[in-house]
Amino acid sequence: MKATQIPPITGTVTPADLLRMAALYLRRHGWHQGTYYALTTDTVTPPACAAGAIGIACAGHRVEHFSQLDGDALADYLTTLAVFVDYLDTHEPIFHIDEDGYLVDEHTSPYSWNDDPGRTANEVITALEAAADEWDRLHTTGGKNR
Repeated sequence: MKATQIPPITGTVTPADLLRMAALYLRRHGWHQGTYYALTTDTVTPPACAAGAIGIACAGHRVEHFSQLDGDALADYLTTLAVFVDYLDTHEPIFHIDEDGYLVDEHTSPYSWNDDPGRTANEVITALEAAADEWDRLHTTGGKNR
């Protein structure tokens, strides 16, 4: 291999990696509520909600809706978002009951959780990182995938 060649990447990017990338994105570019990205800025790296930051981590760029992701990035996004939802269900459950007393959704919505008026950027970043740590704890042994 020549010194100017880029060595091949042999590692697998895990949901934990993508959750950490999303947390890092929020630390660097800011957190947002209400939509995937802050609409008040015309930058390629706007403040994002948790789901928007996960989308950027998966795609490598801003996407307006997860349906715009290609096959591999979409699979990564849906898997990573599911890992985050599993974490929220266990550690910060929010369930919505309709007016008749029926459970509307059995899983915590990452969108509702992110958009809670009392939520802070630090809580979102901490939850993304904690979800990544939990995924690693459950799916790796000695730094390698199980």
